Amino acid sequence: MEHYEIGDILTGCVTGIEEYGIFVNIDDSYSGLIHISEISSKFVQNISDYVDVGEKIKVRVIGVNDDKHHLKLSIKNLDYRIKKRRSSIIKETVHGFNTLKENMPIWIEEKLIEIKKNEQNNYKSIDKHDIN
Repeated sequence: MEHYEIGDILTGCVTGIEEYGIFVNIDDSYSGLIHISEISSKFVQNISDYVDVGEKIKVRVIGVNDDKHHLKLSIKNLDYRIKKRRSSIIKETVHGFNTLKENMPIWIEEKLIEIKKNEQNNYKSIDKHDIN
């Protein structure tokens, strides 16, 4: 079983996000919490802007509770993102933006029709309410 010390930089997997912090699994024995105050030096409004569940990140150990196998963690002032390989984008398709260019007018027209129908239904429900 590993023993971690304050200042260690570890790699972990984000297992949960709450409004007060990020839960990270380090290994089979240890997990930890990055409190919202340890995410950034700036105001953190939405923790999900920083990490995603399932993402592997680097963390700094700022506290250790060996009895409970729990770590206090931080990503503040740390390049915590593990760079993802961009292998999923190999090359531009032969169509480029043409598909978007061709379909955009159709999608806009469909959305406008949907909006008009919704407006008409809203007016009908208002009329029925006024009658009663």
